[in-house]
Amino acid sequence: MSDHHTQADRLRAAAASLQDQPLSLQQLFRLHGRAGPGALLVVLAVPCLLPVPGAGMLLSMGMAMVAWMIWRYYPRLVMPRKVGRFQLSPLMARRALNTLAWLYEKASRVMRARLRWWVQPGHRVWLAPFVAAMALIIFLPIPFGNVVPAAALLLIGLGLVFEDGLAMLSGVVLGLALVAVLAGLAGGAAHWAPELWAAWPLRPQ
Repeated sequence: MSDHHTQADRLRAAAASLQDQPLSLQQLFRLHGRAGPGALLVVLAVPCLLPVPGAGMLLSMGMAMVAWMIWRYYPRLVMPRKVGRFQLSPLMARRALNTLAWLYEKASRVMRARLRWWVQPGHRVWLAPFVAAMALIIFLPIPFGNVVPAAALLLIGLGLVFEDGLAMLSGVVLGLALVAVLAGLAGGAAHWAPELWAAWPLRPQ
């Protein structure tokens, strides 16, 4: 049995044994054992994909802290203390644990060590700003704005866990595509705003 299947079994066992008690993100991170920066990104990204109230704003700040730690201390990262105290309800904790277990099982079927050049520590020079940019997008009050940046960070996190450079590149492409779309929307809004203002019937005279 591979280490990743063992990890999935550990997470499922934790979900099954979870009583009516909340689970903190720090506890969720510790369940990964000797985890690295990839597991930290996965743990922070998954709640953003779930309907967890208040997760986006707090976790985006946690991701910004992780971006700073990647720049300074990669690969020796820890869960930011304030973010680690964030608690998932028993229902959401079980959902997060089972989702993580499912992700590791599915990822182990398609991901493998390849293009390892992309997972070297020297890449923190672009990884840190990228994580910070995704954190900013998650922080912004955009409807369903958490999903794509969280998915991009999830791919990067799994890429680091499995040492799969192709997964990391997929996450980067997804994130850059999102930035391009948002930049296009912002440019279009800036272009049309004066005309909309001029046509607005209730504008001050």
